[in-house]
Amino acid sequence: MIEQPAEPEFPHAPEYDSDTQESIGATFARLYADGRAYTQAEIDRQKLRAAIIGAGVRDATIFAAIAIMLAFAALIALLIGCVLALTPAWGPLGATAMVVGAALLVTVALLVMAKARISRMKKAAKP
Repeated sequence: MIEQPAEPEFPHAPEYDSDTQESIGATFARLYADGRAYTQAEIDRQKLRAAIIGAGVRDATIFAAIAIMLAFAALIALLIGCVLALTPAWGPLGATAMVVGAALLVTVALLVMAKARISRMKKAAKP
């Protein structure tokens, strides 16, 4: 029988000899540097995420503010339209008084409902 050298278990594994091995200190220094690089990359990623979220919140806030202003303008236009529509029947002063009175009644009703919700919330939150 001819003796042949044994095949290595891992044919693609690098072979280390005492000259190419890193010292433990160098290994830990490389591990520390890799950890710092990973941490910095993660910090940069989170900063980018926060910037994207901040831009989205800013844009949503701007759109909501514009929508609220337009809704307020539409409400004013509705009230003016009601005054103009009621003017032939009640006159300018009577129509204005009717529209303002109705708007104040709706306002008071909404405030009473808000107060009731706050009172209910306080009762539920009591220990």
